[in-house]
Amino acid sequence: MDKFTTLTGVAAPMPMVNVDTDMIIPKQFLKTIRRSGLGANLFDEMRFDREGNENPEFVLNQPAYRKAEILVGGENFGCGSSREHAPWAIKDFGISCVIAPSFADIFYNNCFKNGILPIALPQEQVDVLMKDAEKGENARMSIDLEAQTVTTSDGEVISFEVDPFKKHCLLNGLDDIGLTMEHVSAIDAFEAKHAVAQPWA
Repeated sequence: MDKFTTLTGVAAPMPMVNVDTDMIIPKQFLKTIRRSGLGANLFDEMRFDREGNENPEFVLNQPAYRKAEILVGGENFGCGSSREHAPWAIKDFGISCVIAPSFADIFYNNCFKNGILPIALPQEQVDVLMKDAEKGENARMSIDLEAQTVTTSDGEVISFEVDPFKKHCLLNGLDDIGLTMEHVSAIDAFEAKHAVAQPWA
């Protein structure tokens, strides 16, 4: 998993509440177990019509936001079924940070396991960031995970809270496998001792 330390990029404004995981990646795209390729179908039913043509009104289809790396959303982002494909699709599209007033718990935790920083902030602060994002591609927002700050294009700094363990994992690029591999020496020592004590096992 890639490390997340700092990020400066375009933020896409998406002021919708209750964006669920089926909206993020519709069920017909859940057959794959590959993390790559899902970005093409992120928000598929909003980005495209039934003939596969782009909806020019959808924010990620607009020229200013096609390469957005930050998404500013509404309350209860990531609700619905507990599909890990949702953060896979977001990350594969190129978005590494989602900011919203609140998140569904499972989606929130899955973000950290897939290299995405979800930032929960009070509505009034999200409103400030939403307005900044609406300025388009020339208004670049900055995220500093170590300092736990979001800086607007105008230089306004907003602090956020994050669980210390989840912060450690993102800063060091550690998913569940990576966390296990941090203890590889202890695991090897245990296996060697176990092999001597119970050679029949």
